[in-house]
Amino acid sequence: MESNQQHLSNSNAARLVNWDFAAATAATLVAPGPKMNRREIQAAVADLRRLADESVSHVHRITGLDAAEDLRDSQVLIVDRASWAKANSQSFAALMNPMLEHLAETRPEAVKATNTAVAGTVTGAELGAVLAFLASKVLGQYDPFAALAPDSPGKKGGRLLLVAPNIISTEQELNVEPSDFRLWVCLHEQTHRVQFAAAPWLRDHLLEQIRLLSTGLMDKAQTLPERISSMAKQLSAAAGGRDETPADGVPERQLDVLTLLQDPADKARLSHVTAVMSLLEGHANVVMDAVDASIIPSVKTIRRRFNDRGINRGWLDKFFRRVMGLDAKMRQYADGSKFVRAVVDKVGMEGFNRVWEEAGNLPTEAEIHNPDLWIKRMGL
Repeated sequence: MESNQQHLSNSNAARLVNWDFAAATAATLVAPGPKMNRREIQAAVADLRRLADESVSHVHRITGLDAAEDLRDSQVLIVDRASWAKANSQSFAALMNPMLEHLAETRPEAVKATNTAVAGTVTGAELGAVLAFLASKVLGQYDPFAALAPDSPGKKGGRLLLVAPNIISTEQELNVEPSDFRLWVCLHEQTHRVQFAAAPWLRDHLLEQIRLLSTGLMDKAQTLPERISSMAKQLSAAAGGRDETPADGVPERQLDVLTLLQDPADKARLSHVTAVMSLLEGHANVVMDAVDASIIPSVKTIRRRFNDRGINRGWLDKFFRRVMGLDAKMRQYADGSKFVRAVVDKVGMEGFNRVWEEAGNLPTEAEIHNPDLWIKRMGL
């Protein structure tokens, strides 16, 4: 009987989101990217693969992480926008299904009331629309959770996705040397790949933190309608330009559902995950900017134009970026970069690399903003 109930719970959870429909919706909605003939596409893919391989030796030299010498447990894929969306729908399913199963076990009546094929398809369509927007923005991504997907290719590690249409359209927009820009992007993404190879415990640590945070949020879901109403008012204020607003017309505030569901334990977990993500993104940014003109002749021009690029975005694009957390991600880049540079300046790269030894060495959010606290705690 218990086995049957567990099977029913898993079945109910699986129907809450139609992941296949999410991927199909994203593929339908997203534009294909720059117009290129077959020969140009093949040349671009080959170039990206070559530069992805070439970048690893630079990451090794800059970081001093010997894990860069053996990355056989993970893979590199050059993908289009629809393929990126499909890959992420698979990873989201692997991450979220345990949370949905928890919800089905703890609140079966609420799940049963909403658990229909139509509801799952609607949710899938909504997720697909989000994936379609993101699929046109992301240059590359290292997905450490890829091996958790049911159709994983058998690699124990993750997969690095380089989104060729976005890289090409961005280099055209910035009017920079394609090979320089592509290597620059590869340096950032390969650094993430090396990070997880250097700290093989990191994936499971993050997975556990996400699981605890997500199940905690689901346990408070009975108050979601009121909280969503509050969020809707925030979004309305943002759209109307009310409140104190910066030049882009979007208030400087968190507009995501996580802020509506947190209790102190949730906030502590989210603070920890935020600090880890800031560390990972900041470290990758430092590495990609550590190469000099002998490696990437136009690196300073690329960084300047890339940073200035946000100034020219339309208001609607900026609004969606804020709602979806992309602006928060950019702040993670900046905060994490400052932390890494400050630590390396004071204790060297070898001292900084203590961070990859164990979970207890990861910086807190307070330490990200005050690197001396981390240096003192590490006894460096």
